[in-house]
Amino acid sequence: QVQLVESGGGLVQAGGSLRLSCAASGRTFSSYNMGWFRQAPGKEREFVAAIKWSGGNTYYADSVKGRFTISRDNAKNTVYLQMNSLKLEDTAVYYCAADSSGYYTTPAADSRYDYWGRGTQVTVSS
Repeated sequence: QVQLVESGGGLVQAGGSLRLSCAASGRTFSSYNMGWFRQAPGKEREFVAAIKWSGGNTYYADSVKGRFTISRDNAKNTVYLQMNSLKLEDTAVYYCAADSSGYYTTPAADSRYDYWGRGTQVTVSS
């Protein structure tokens, strides 16, 4: 069982930056592929970014490519999402998720992920 706890959300002006963190419990974090998803009010949850268990492979949604960076520190059981040049449309609840399959395929598919955090709110204002 893995528990995921997100932090770092908040209110920021458009053009600003935030760094989200997701702390994971358990000793097998380093073997999990990790992902970030988000859900805006009235919209379906959407993929944001993913990182392979080794940290050597990342994948991004087109909407955040070049602005967001996913990274991980396996020694700290933590995955991060650095968000720069934030836009109004980035406003959402951000969730981290863990994929214990060991296979880094279709990382944008939320069905791949076994464990989910409760989310952290990011609000971008004009």
